Amino acid sequence: MSSIIGNKLKISLFGESHGETTGIVIDGLPPGVKLNLEYIDEHMKKRSPGQSVLSTSRIEKDKYNIVSGYFQGKTTGTPLCALIRNENIKSEDYIEIKSKIRPGHGDYTGFVKYKGFNDYRGGGHFSGRLTAPLTFAGAIAMQILQSKSIHIVSRIKSIKDITDDIEINLQENEIDRLSKMNFPVLASDKLIMMQEKITEAKENNNSVGGVIETYILNVPAGYGEPFFDSVESKLSHMMFSIPAVKGIEFGAGFNITTLAGSNANDEFIITKNKVMTKTNNNGGILGGITNGMPIVFRSAIKPTSSIGISQRTVDLHEMKETEINVTGRHDPCIVPRVIPVINGAAALVILDLILERDGELWI
Repeated sequence: MSSIIGNKLKISLFGESHGETTGIVIDGLPPGVKLNLEYIDEHMKKRSPGQSVLSTSRIEKDKYNIVSGYFQGKTTGTPLCALIRNENIKSEDYIEIKSKIRPGHGDYTGFVKYKGFNDYRGGGHFSGRLTAPLTFAGAIAMQILQSKSIHIVSRIKSIKDITDDIEINLQENEIDRLSKMNFPVLASDKLIMMQEKITEAKENNNSVGGVIETYILNVPAGYGEPFFDSVESKLSHMMFSIPAVKGIEFGAGFNITTLAGSNANDEFIITKNKVMTKTNNNGGILGGITNGMPIVFRSAIKPTSSIGISQRTVDLHEMKETEINVTGRHDPCIVPRVIPVINGAAALVILDLILERDGELWI
């Protein structure tokens, strides 16, 4: 099923953008894990809409209700289910797209796959609204990993043609600072330029995309499998489950093609009686398996598909070409709100890998 992912730790998403509720079932969480609900709240707030003038005006508090698998502050080991109600619904904004498919969206493919029975309001099950329960599950995984000193942090690498080239300092104070930022950019001048670029797009009824750079720190060597279940494969599978992600690269990424092998290879060294590499062009993964270095990857986030500019499309009921001007409340740039989703999704993959090899004894 397309709504289920994971091996030892399985998650299942359900709901639609303008349905009564969205939710998630997490199967495989070990029993006795104490959940920090305030920590989960912080991650949910970073993803939730209506938090700044740079995002959509749709306001959803994203309050979750844990209905199973949680008792007296700890996980029970049985499937944990959480519901997130949709409160600020304006379904009338989507009457036109019942027949007119929106460019860049899953309206047409959803119509074909589900034979016209799909919920088209706000994108239905294809909506980024489904990343709310995914963020909830990811926040649980992140706090479990953090208890074992495994940390995940992301920063905005670029917005459209504005790039932050400052090298990240992977010290604990820098990680903590970035984790608390709603718009995590290292270069203050580039931060201002990026926000101006988003504001410009919003004023022009348009949208822009960008790149998010993610670091997963302190994952020991030896996790993952060669070929089909490589760490890159599992992370990519999860990242492409997030709406708007259109590309991913690890380590030096595509730039590694410009290097000679002598420069691209990460030479091995010993630091504090531990095998490490002098560089990290392979992004912490060799042969599909973690090598103990930081796992580094970048995700390409496309411009928000819903824009206020008239575009050509097709009316499926009348089977003729026409135009559509998408109404409703939409982000001029989704990049800042995708960060907690990517962090949490990455945490789910890493936790699944660890539980698969080490089981509950690791917890």
